[in-house]
Amino acid sequence: MKYLVRDKLLAIGDDYWIEDEDGRHAFLVDGKALRFRDTLELKDRDGRILITLRAKLFSLRDAMTLERDELRLAVIRRKRLSLLRNHFLVTLADGTELDVSGRILDREFKVEYDGELLALVSRQWYRIRETYAVDVVREDADPALLIAVAVCVIRMAEKEREGPEPEG
Repeated sequence: MKYLVRDKLLAIGDDYWIEDEDGRHAFLVDGKALRFRDTLELKDRDGRILITLRAKLFSLRDAMTLERDELRLAVIRRKRLSLLRNHFLVTLADGTELDVSGRILDREFKVEYDGELLALVSRQWYRIRETYAVDVVREDADPALLIAVAVCVIRMAEKEREGPEPEG
């Protein structure tokens, strides 16, 4: 199943819908304005929070956490000791690791578990500016989790490209 994301609206405080391949609202990304740290909520079409995405504070390396029902679901970090600059590691609460690699800023990358493709993120299917698809390849995969992973790694790569925030 493919999900359409229009990422020009990824600013904190902005809300936007992610649509399924039939054009129906599937998930709402709710940007939480006026929070001490970077926080987004991924909600279902009825407004129930599925996953909360948070930037980790005071981390030695940039990281984001994913929470479900206020429990840590996963931590996302840039993979150390990788020859690829665009390589992230998602460590799930049970210790399972997902690899995210490809051209993150170009919205052309994949999410894999133990070499098996779970999701493919690409702009190639859409000609609409600032739009990409998250194609959840495995039927038994959690689309909310894979969409949250895509949103997080893009956000982290963009923050890294912007460089450190000026001290005030």
